[in-house]
Amino acid sequence: MGHSNDKKSRPSKVKSDNSTNKKSSYSWVVVIVIWTFILSMFISFIASTLMGYVSLGMAFIVLIVIILLGIIFDVIGIAVTAASERPFHSMGAQKIDGARQTIKLIRNADKVSNFCNDVVGDIAGIISGATSATIVTQLARSFSLIDAVTIGLILTGFVASLTVGGKAVGKSVAIANSNTIIYKVGLLIYYFETTIKQITQLFRRRY
Repeated sequence: MGHSNDKKSRPSKVKSDNSTNKKSSYSWVVVIVIWTFILSMFISFIASTLMGYVSLGMAFIVLIVIILLGIIFDVIGIAVTAASERPFHSMGAQKIDGARQTIKLIRNADKVSNFCNDVVGDIAGIISGATSATIVTQLARSFSLIDAVTIGLILTGFVASLTVGGKAVGKSVAIANSNTIIYKVGLLIYYFETTIKQITQLFRRRY
């Protein structure tokens, strides 16, 4: 009788786990869509605002920064999927700064990778294209139409080659140094959390 009851209860447990996973995946999709919307507006606003006030040389620097941002987050997204959780357990037991945050990143590797590669990476790619178009528009005021088109083509090739080449190199680096990279990210999160706590405590003491 006990065995038959266990067999009956197992399907219900599987169904409840599946429904929980579905709800979790749906909620993550909603979160990621909202974050994509917010980040794309924020980065686009910053880039477009800077483009209106900076020189042409500075505009190129902004463009390179956006491309590098996409490459860096792509490296993090690859590294988190390749990293091993095991070395950080002993570090966590010794209460080493950043170990707990690193373990959390690795345990949520799919979400972290999705955010870094698909959200930030794609946004950086789209905005770098828009920034390139803005630079070409500025150049068109100083050069003839043919020269502006030629410069635009060269700039598009430059952006594409730098993005693809940077991500190719970054992928090799991320796989070879996955634990080190993710630990650095975990350490940054630790310092950020610690700073926020200190500011909050200071605010509560004063008010």
